Amino acid sequence: MYILPAIDIKDGNCVRLFKGDYATVEKVAESPYIAAQQFADAGVQWMHMVDLDGAKDAKLVNADLIADVAKSSGLSVEVGGGIRDMNAVEYYLSRGIDRIILGSAAVKNQQFVVDAVNAYGDKIVVGIDAKNGMVRAEGWIDNSEINYIELAKRMESVGVQTIVFTDIDQDGTLAGPNLKQLDDLVHEVSCNVIASGGVAVLKDIINLAELNVYGAICGKSIYSGTLDLKQALEITRKI
Repeated sequence: MYILPAIDIKDGNCVRLFKGDYATVEKVAESPYIAAQQFADAGVQWMHMVDLDGAKDAKLVNADLIADVAKSSGLSVEVGGGIRDMNAVEYYLSRGIDRIILGSAAVKNQQFVVDAVNAYGDKIVVGIDAKNGMVRAEGWIDNSEINYIELAKRMESVGVQTIVFTDIDQDGTLAGPNLKQLDDLVHEVSCNVIASGGVAVLKDIINLAELNVYGAICGKSIYSGTLDLKQALEITRKI
């Protein structure tokens, strides 16, 4: 299982939100460059980056900064937030980003997902963000009538190989991931599942590894010090 430390960008800063609420924005690192270097020094292979302004505004906002931080880190990087057309996909891929996360597009424009997967294969990841099991979009502001497993199955059927699943009620809470929903998802689709939201301590990493998820995104737990990144990496190598 991969550990993917997260860098969320808003107004050029490395921040965290509580349950996806933009009113709770909190700066958590001096700069995204410093955070990325610390992750690289700890020995991670992958980093997860999100353009929060882009997610809310439905367009690339912090893309230049994100691409530069990714390049300077030397890590493999996946990016989401505001990616609504092929130009945005191609922008990031042309600048060395390894995986592109399509979130709201998976809900509102499935043909775009199909086209992106046909063009770029496993470089295309779908982010499924849910509250009470129902998918949300546009930076978690818009509700939908789609159950998260139903959407995952749709995405699997069009060739998506990796899904990032976030339980919004757990995100930024340090209350532990939603193991039940993740377990259900792992058993319903053959896609690689990356868990996001709620990871707080080493026990959460162990629990996720036992579910056989592909990866775990860790944000607030690293910045607040409840999770030691090097210890988490050691644990995943042993399981």
